[in-house]
Amino acid sequence: MEETPLDISELKLRLAGGDEELTAFCAEVHFADIADWLQDLSEEECWRVFSVLDAEARAELLEYSEEAVRGPLVDRMSDSDFVGVLHEMQADDVADLLSMANEATTERVLRKIDFERAQGLRELIHYPPDTAGGLMTTEFATIGENTRIGDAIKEIKKQVQTDEGPSGEDGLGIWVVDEAGCPVGFVSDRDLLSHSIHDTVHEVMEGDIKTVTPEQDQEEVALVFRKYGMSEVPVVDRGGALIGVVAFEYAHEVLEEEASEDILRLVGTSPDEHTRLPVLTRVKHRLPMQPLTVLGGLLSAWVLDFALPEDTGSGVRILTYIPLIIGLAGNVGIQSSAVLVRALATGEVTPDRERAVFTSEVLVGTVIGLLCGIAAFVGAHLIEGELPFALAVGFAIAVSVTWASVLGSGITLLCPRVKIDPAIAAGPFLITVSDVSGSAIFVTVAHLLLTSG
Repeated sequence: MEETPLDISELKLRLAGGDEELTAFCAEVHFADIADWLQDLSEEECWRVFSVLDAEARAELLEYSEEAVRGPLVDRMSDSDFVGVLHEMQADDVADLLSMANEATTERVLRKIDFERAQGLRELIHYPPDTAGGLMTTEFATIGENTRIGDAIKEIKKQVQTDEGPSGEDGLGIWVVDEAGCPVGFVSDRDLLSHSIHDTVHEVMEGDIKTVTPEQDQEEVALVFRKYGMSEVPVVDRGGALIGVVAFEYAHEVLEEEASEDILRLVGTSPDEHTRLPVLTRVKHRLPMQPLTVLGGLLSAWVLDFALPEDTGSGVRILTYIPLIIGLAGNVGIQSSAVLVRALATGEVTPDRERAVFTSEVLVGTVIGLLCGIAAFVGAHLIEGELPFALAVGFAIAVSVTWASVLGSGITLLCPRVKIDPAIAAGPFLITVSDVSGSAIFVTVAHLLLTSG
């Protein structure tokens, strides 16, 4: 008989029990799953989970957690909590964590650890997070190019094992430097193990390497990885000396992050958009794209209305606002769909969250629809000079835009259930359905309001 997969509901049940029960549950689950569930818990519940873990488990949980979860945890961590976690994390991850704490806490913590590591962390903290300096780790192994492989292996063992615990990023190779500390080559672990211990490092190293400076933007660093196929990129100071190393995993994250940001900006929302943000925050992110659409639609209506005979009835004049509704419905529908396509691709939307995500997306669309409806009402009243007609236009637009958000989120969430790629449905299909149905709803609602009046 198959075991039921553990989920957030199980975690909530354990939170209602004792610490031993909660600790045992956390030991059975991958920390990536726990980190994901913490996003849907209160700050107090998150701290309860965090507090029952040992230092190693806390470090792993923090590495997987989103900033919205890490921030409140960092605020509540004591100096001893920090020090314990610090010993279990790589330098770049520690720097990210300390950058979230206040300066006084950071300074106290750094005074309690090894001096050399503290110096390296102080340097990392001062680099902006979206630069090579913010991505790099200062914990890496180096050897001279004239060193024999047997001696190099012994030297590396000394470098990667310190009093503070294992040092150096997991999976990184070894950098070959000259007397001035400048990188001249790279040797993988495989090369060291597959060659004779009597060969020199110079004979087996890869000499064609590319370097970056700590001030370079993270996107430029990611492009170096993609263009030259490197597994790691060395970061050098102005004199060319090696001061840090950026691992491929960070470049991969940057490329994904930049692609997501570009897609979200393309549909007119914030790159920080995600499905767990409050409804009004998401409205604020998406609203800036709408005023231009409203203005353009009203201008189109004015031009079309100007071309009609003066005795044209309201039933015909309402059709001049079709371009407005097509633009607004298309914008709102595509925004909802793009956000959800990304969320589905990243695993942000799980089956247990689909209903909550759908409801919140519809609420976002409803608020945007009401605001656009008010703006359209004002514009239509200025153009037509008839209050009932303007009210009909404004209300019909609010209904149509809300419907567009229902379509954009509903179709996207339905696609995985019927084994269709959501990205396919989010394109021409959604736009066509949204435009046709939105226009039909707009005309129907406006006609009913005008004839009932």
